[in-house]
Amino acid sequence: MAAAAAGGCGDGEGRRLPPRSLTEPTLHTVEMHTGGEPLRVIPRLEAMEEAAATGLSLLALRRHMAATQDHVRRALMHEPRGHDGMYGAVVVRGGAAADGADLAVLFLHGSGYSAMCGHAVLALGRFALDFGLVAAPQCPETAVRLRCPCGPVTAFVPWDGYRSGNPVRFHSVPAFVAATGGAQAGDVAIDVPGHGKVVVDISYGGTFYAFLSAEQLGLDVCSSRTRDLVSAASAVTEAVKEQFKLHHPESEDLAFIYGTILTDGKDAFSEEPTTNICVFADEQVDRSPTGSGVTARIALQYHKGLIQLNQSRTFRSSTTGSLFTGKAVKEAKFGDYNAVVVEVSGEAFYTGTATFTLEEEDPLKYGFFFK
Repeated sequence: MAAAAAGGCGDGEGRRLPPRSLTEPTLHTVEMHTGGEPLRVIPRLEAMEEAAATGLSLLALRRHMAATQDHVRRALMHEPRGHDGMYGAVVVRGGAAADGADLAVLFLHGSGYSAMCGHAVLALGRFALDFGLVAAPQCPETAVRLRCPCGPVTAFVPWDGYRSGNPVRFHSVPAFVAATGGAQAGDVAIDVPGHGKVVVDISYGGTFYAFLSAEQLGLDVCSSRTRDLVSAASAVTEAVKEQFKLHHPESEDLAFIYGTILTDGKDAFSEEPTTNICVFADEQVDRSPTGSGVTARIALQYHKGLIQLNQSRTFRSSTTGSLFTGKAVKEAKFGDYNAVVVEVSGEAFYTGTATFTLEEEDPLKYGFFFK
């Protein structure tokens, strides 16, 4: 009866899934969110495992996926399986890509691939423990070593011997202020069409962001319409791309501006949360306070002398109200930059599992992007 209900007569094993293409992979995912920002975890992608076995570095593997498997990203991130805010992670184990870590990860979004994603790291820390990717988890907290495109990151995950818990925290790659112009180190004057000249800070937390108060654009990060904040932030990102050249100490593959974070301007230390919104990639809005953005913003505040080592700040998402905490835990050098390692903490949760199939004759089998 189960086989018949699933798809009529025939072998029950083959009819547990709907009719599907035999030339396309069946994609199994674990669904999570951190602070409201979704994470679609792809625990295994055979094509990436085969490529990793050839000895490709993680950055080379990212280029390989973009060139040969981008249809998988589009199918899982875009409608009808995803949406304009979907985010994903392909887990890679072993080989040069993982470089001795418990797992390596490729980050996916609606328009491409990221170098770092803090909300994903927080979720993947839990995933790694619950799905047996760490050989000998320790109570009450286990360190999970991840290899991200930007470099090695360690998550610290509560573990009771049976399941992971919250809050999860991670230690970042060295984070630094990238720009050195204007009245204060880090300040850059940018001409933004429709808004005139604004002063931005450009800081790196595994990926590069431009930071400025929403007030400079005539907006309020807490009360303005999200659509207005998104449009303004995207205009800033495009202006920075055109008017400022980025440099990364290790790889030019990482020397790109990922997005703009509009803040409430409350950069001086306070026990009260400071609110921001992150608009990244192609006008994608982070529902969380943005883990790599918190990393970069802590580096910026430390650089300006606004906070001290181990002085925690709380960051609120203007879209969901969810909270992350961040603090600079030690100084470091990264190339010629004075940097800090930042600890970011937040809560990640499971929302389910999914199995996705494709039909060969479906003209939209690889999804469509609508915004």
